[in-house]
Amino acid sequence: MSEKKIIVSNVEREHKNPIAELVQVACQFDSEITLVSQEKRINAKSIMGIMAFNPCKGMSVNIVANGRDEKEAITAMERFLVCQ
Repeated sequence: MSEKKIIVSNVEREHKNPIAELVQVACQFDSEITLVSQEKRINAKSIMGIMAFNPCKGMSVNIVANGRDEKEAITAMERFLVCQ
């Protein structure tokens, strides 16, 4: 299991459809990917979960991944959420 804490950038300005695009990024990986912020803990591959999670600028998020490609998954999720 790997994890990384990040601060979300302005994903709404950088991406046309950030919720769907974030789910697409997560679904590229075999690892289980969870986003954690305060009391919220959601599956990053769930569009309904991401909609409820609503990542927005300034939000502190812990990305947790578990699986054979967990490091790559965390890197891709971080790049998306911090708009690199």
